[in-house]
Amino acid sequence: MKRRIGFIRKTVCLMMTAGCMVTALAGCGDKNEDGTVTFTNVSYDPTREFYEAYNQMFSEHYKEETGKDIEFVQSHGGSGSQARSVIEGNDADVVTLALAHDITAIEEAGLIEEGWIDEFDRNSSPYTSVIIFLVRNGNEKGIGDWDDLTKEGVEIITPDPKSSGGACWNFLAAWQYAKEKFNGNESEMKDFVSKVYNNVLVMDSGARGATTTFVENGQGDVLIAWENEALLTLQEYPGEYEIVTPSVSILAEPSVAVVDENADENGTQEIAKDYLEYLYTEEAQRLAGSHFYRPSNETVLQEFADMFDLSVNLCTIDDFGGWDQAYQDFFTDDAVFDEIYGK
Repeated sequence: MKRRIGFIRKTVCLMMTAGCMVTALAGCGDKNEDGTVTFTNVSYDPTREFYEAYNQMFSEHYKEETGKDIEFVQSHGGSGSQARSVIEGNDADVVTLALAHDITAIEEAGLIEEGWIDEFDRNSSPYTSVIIFLVRNGNEKGIGDWDDLTKEGVEIITPDPKSSGGACWNFLAAWQYAKEKFNGNESEMKDFVSKVYNNVLVMDSGARGATTTFVENGQGDVLIAWENEALLTLQEYPGEYEIVTPSVSILAEPSVAVVDENADENGTQEIAKDYLEYLYTEEAQRLAGSHFYRPSNETVLQEFADMFDLSVNLCTIDDFGGWDQAYQDFFTDDAVFDEIYGK
């Protein structure tokens, strides 16, 4: 049973957040006067280019299946901030966020039905990524693994776990490396990760903002980043950057869900399910791969084996007890991240 939110729903279609991108905007509800359906996807920072292409692909599929047109409202920002915007009234039909915990927060607000993570394949994660390092060509500081991020004089760019899902994955990857290095000695693990974060020069609110700080503003020696963001940077700035894959990383699983309360009110529940289900088709999986996300379809993933390092040592969120446990242990107020960053 869904719990209703205890505030008055916003009367505007979309409360735009800083950094959002609108593919098309055309009124609230499921249909406009000309019969065109308006559909809102609230996503996290680095998916801008992928969903711009996917929306075009899906609109063609939808037109072929129904004879109807569909227009998209697309919003991007730090995953945690995006989740809060939906809770506060952003009229999302679906969310495609960086981690399951952010969608669980929307569920707990009464907007998404329980069991959403089992609605689609692979824990409702149609594509994945890993956490890597991006350095400038020549790698002047000789960065090869997490140990090198603790060295004096190394300046790190990484987003803030309080607002960015990618930043949470970054932190957990560093923590897992420390766990293996120090055989689970928590005092030494905290000291190690504290040294990493003491070297953080800029902590942006989202992953794309961190990339901008590193690439366009020229700050820092190393960016801790989504693999897809790093590969996109290599494409856009050939010969200027290098990817360094650490010895330990984490399988980052962005999650998707129908925002049931909004979709029911907008009359878009069926479209929303089709929109997310279509992400698993071979055509869409190849599109994800071409935008540097790892397809969840293993056969399609192998088609991109030359692009991705498929041999990297990966932990998963299960190694941390799942996202609810991990968030409580590391990212709530006064948890491990606050303890470490406070130092």
